Amino acid sequence: MKTRVCLAGATGWVGKALSKAIYESQDFELVAAVARTSAGRRLGDTLGIANLDLEISSNVQQALATTCDVLIDYTHPTVVKTHVMEALSRNIPVVIGTSGLTEDDFTQIDELARKKQVGVLAAGNFAITAVLLQRFAMLAAKYISHWEIIDYATAEKPDAPSGTARELATKLSQIKPPVIHIPIENTHGQKEARGATVGGTQIHSIRLPSYTFAFQIIFGLQHEKLTLHHEADSSPDPYVLGTLLAARHVRSFVGLKRGLDSVLEA
Repeated sequence: MKTRVCLAGATGWVGKALSKAIYESQDFELVAAVARTSAGRRLGDTLGIANLDLEISSNVQQALATTCDVLIDYTHPTVVKTHVMEALSRNIPVVIGTSGLTEDDFTQIDELARKKQVGVLAAGNFAITAVLLQRFAMLAAKYISHWEIIDYATAEKPDAPSGTARELATKLSQIKPPVIHIPIENTHGQKEARGATVGGTQIHSIRLPSYTFAFQIIFGLQHEKLTLHHEADSSPDPYVLGTLLAARHVRSFVGLKRGLDSVLEA
């Protein structure tokens, strides 16, 4: 049987590409779609697919009245937690592609997911090359003592640091904290210039026009350094493959998993 998907943010930048991919796939069926600005319209009209006769819902509560197997959320930091908790209350697994959730949010989501015995997979970035960068960084952190993260995004991105940068910093904290010679609170001048501290790692967020999304981690040792850099252009395609991979796995476990690498083979 096909996996029945409710997609929140179906007409957004990633949502449009995901909607088409789900429609064309052999193992998924798009049964509900949410987009507030296009509510009441046929999704097929929005995507240019004549045979896609699915009315767009105005909110997740309405959309989840349709029986589905997984909710995929690509919406906005201000509403994603509400959407996730609503799905979990109905025992529906969730794939989270929206950034902006805090560590407290993730704790609450994990608690409810375990109570309801369903899975949640949240990733700051579903692009395969971004996932590989995270793996390479975790390997490097075992051998290198100093590092900092920089994330780049469009000027309109509302959250900082990005979910991808936060996720990487959290993963690195499970290995060890980086060495910081001068404690941030002892910085001369404005300590904010040293970035945000997440899991012991400093993250610097740049928000400028012409960027889509990029992030890098710089490792340093005496007389040498290592830079790992991921950059995405204006196509949402890199995120589609990883999101569908997450949707295939999210019903196989209970509780919250963070990062697409958590369900990839070693």
